[in-house]
Amino acid sequence: MPDIWIAWGAILLGFVGLVWSADRFVEGSAAFAENLGLSKLVIGLTIVSLGTSAPEIVVSVSASLKDEGQLAIGNALGSNLANIGMVLAATALISPIPIFRHILTQELPILLVVTALAGLFLFDAKLEVYEGIILAATVVPLISWMIISKKNHHSPEEEETEIESMPNSKAIMWFVIGLALLIGSSEVLVWGATTAATHFGVSPLIIGLTIVAIGTSLPELAASVMSAIRGHHDIALGNVVGSNIFNILAVMSVPGILGPLSMDTEVFNRDYLAMAAITVFLAVVLIIDYTIASKKHGSGKLGRIIGALLLAAYVTYCVSLFTV
Repeated sequence: MPDIWIAWGAILLGFVGLVWSADRFVEGSAAFAENLGLSKLVIGLTIVSLGTSAPEIVVSVSASLKDEGQLAIGNALGSNLANIGMVLAATALISPIPIFRHILTQELPILLVVTALAGLFLFDAKLEVYEGIILAATVVPLISWMIISKKNHHSPEEEETEIESMPNSKAIMWFVIGLALLIGSSEVLVWGATTAATHFGVSPLIIGLTIVAIGTSLPELAASVMSAIRGHHDIALGNVVGSNIFNILAVMSVPGILGPLSMDTEVFNRDYLAMAAITVFLAVVLIIDYTIASKKHGSGKLGRIIGALLLAAYVTYCVSLFTV
């Protein structure tokens, strides 16, 4: 019994460390980049966007190095499910989320294509090294395209990232401390998660899909909920879509690159299909809502009813993992 309490303590400590160190890592990186003369828009689309996926990335690396690749895959798929079914749903329940045209014409199509690519790679219950490399290699051209696109079509509702000014010495200090604690926290979290999985007789995949995925999505949940409460929820939808894109490309690619990785068939038949289904459902709802609103000369919104449906679907999925 003491071992399981130590494991839960390690999970909690790992989560707290990931959240705190990710913030320090992003702040230091962003400040240093600004001191080098990069624009806030570029920093927001690169360092800050990838920074929100930093906890998932380092957990994926740590798990893969410990031969727990399925935990890493579960973290990637589970985080995408949590982002839509928990983060976006909770935000919509607090206040309807505006739907902007650029989400439908730029980010959403990319998410659907990336999701389909992930399905193609996971279909045979294997993730080969070349497949992981393809996913990871897509990140750089994608970010480059987004930077060019946003510079040429910068819409008024897109706010530039707020960056705390600090000297290079302080920025580098927080970058190093943040990165070191990210790595250390991920090690502690993965150990706790695998120990808990062994104790309860469930697979590390299930732990990755639920506890680890929800935990690494807590920063996005807290930020989105507080923004909605304060009335600044305009970018919630874009943040979730962008985070899900990077989770597939930057997080799911890791166990493949360090692999190859063989998985249970449930990874595709149950978990990937659940992620794909909720992603497609979100896309269809956004397109229909925006189209109807456009005909009425209004602004499309992701409302509370859809938020409740998304949350109910996510809770049902999580419960089914432990009961079916």
